[in-house]
Amino acid sequence: MIGKTCKLFSDGACRGNPGIGGAGAVITDSDDHVIWEGKEYLGQCTNNIAEYKALILGLKGALSLGYKNLNICMDSELLANQINGSYRVKNENLKILMKDVRNLLASFDNVDVKHVPRLRNSHADRLANVAIDERS
Repeated sequence: MIGKTCKLFSDGACRGNPGIGGAGAVITDSDDHVIWEGKEYLGQCTNNIAEYKALILGLKGALSLGYKNLNICMDSELLANQINGSYRVKNENLKILMKDVRNLLASFDNVDVKHVPRLRNSHADRLANVAIDERS
């Protein structure tokens, strides 16, 4: 939707680190109405990998809806700072995932990434945990 902006909330969950992981993402319109939800069981992974996979899930969701302007909200300060360029990505597995993130971000006209408190990301967190629970 050219010109329209949506909000993407993403969160990864891990039971142990590494442990069994899940990804959750929620997209809302400018009035904060949920317009898309996604969840994915990840199997064994680290918490950081789960965070990246949740973001990738949500970015694909936003693209499938045709949005070109995106406000990303996440409670992973590490990932938010890595995307914004404040922190370098050192882990080789995360470098591969960051490349995927960068390729997806290039499809948008405008992207704003913000770290938000965990409380503001509870819907995405719940979806990530549901993904784990459904497979356990």
